[in-house]
Amino acid sequence: MADMKLALYLPNFRDHVTVQELEDLTDLAEELDFDSIWTLDRIVVPESSDRGELQYPFGMMEQFPTQLPVSARGQWFQGWPLIPWLAAKTSKCRIGMSITDTPYRSPGVFAAEIATVDHLSGGRVNVGVGSGWMPEEFAAASASHLFPKRHKHVRETIEICLGIWTNELFEYHGEFADFGPSGFGHKPLQDPHPPIFMSGLRNPAISAKRVAQYNLAGWIGIQDTPEELTQWLTAFSEELDKLGGSHSVDDMEISSMCWFVITDEPTDQARNGKLTNLLAGTAEQITQNLIELKTAGMTMPLIWPPFADVPVSKTLDDLRQLNDEILPQVNAA
Repeated sequence: MADMKLALYLPNFRDHVTVQELEDLTDLAEELDFDSIWTLDRIVVPESSDRGELQYPFGMMEQFPTQLPVSARGQWFQGWPLIPWLAAKTSKCRIGMSITDTPYRSPGVFAAEIATVDHLSGGRVNVGVGSGWMPEEFAAASASHLFPKRHKHVRETIEICLGIWTNELFEYHGEFADFGPSGFGHKPLQDPHPPIFMSGLRNPAISAKRVAQYNLAGWIGIQDTPEELTQWLTAFSEELDKLGGSHSVDDMEISSMCWFVITDEPTDQARNGKLTNLLAGTAEQITQNLIELKTAGMTMPLIWPPFADVPVSKTLDDLRQLNDEILPQVNAA
């Protein structure tokens, strides 16, 4: 079993964060040789969220409230502009946004801009794509009409990205983009193209078909327990086998965005779905959970500093302890 890698989920989305704090975290991830640094895609926090009156719970996940963990008046940063900034600030870590909600972007513009950033970063871009979940955010992004068809928009975006990235001239005739043979400038440095990660898609059959059709490189979940991960990956692998191709779960990066803080006192580790304290607990608890997650098939947790109450200075210390003391035990187990 390959060693588990670490990735930093940069906390650009919290009630208050500064560029200096993001820079400090980025510098440490680079120093510790983390695999990658990811930003969060959030366009807007509706004021109705503060009252717990969103149309759907966070991420459309039943256990979460109809409310975002950041206030409408929060001082946070958009995730996409940080990507070229990260390209300039780092030289080793891969960079990406988890997850780009494609309905908020023109597919052709998105694909071409990714190619440019791939050059700026020396070929270190990961591309995460997903459909979004919040109608209020679709409205703020002038994309309300796309909400009912958001999953199809993801598919077309992937097809357009692959076409633009691998052809000198490319044309596409779909529902959300319709253009004749065109050039989009530099192709990405990465050959054949930057790795594409998907999110969500809890339907194993649909997920397997998408991986096989588009040669996707990774999957990113959120707060996945070892039991959930085992169940999901088993079903997902079975569906890939049915397709009879060369694609395998073993060839994919399996990630999950997990809230992280090292505590002095033990936390409640009772399984509570997405609310489980997977990486929030004592060093011993986190070590055991990471061992179980690795056994279940996770290859790279996305380490997510809490939205509030934990200063970045503590997270910096916690990340060092995670890398220097906890990860070696996980990979030796």
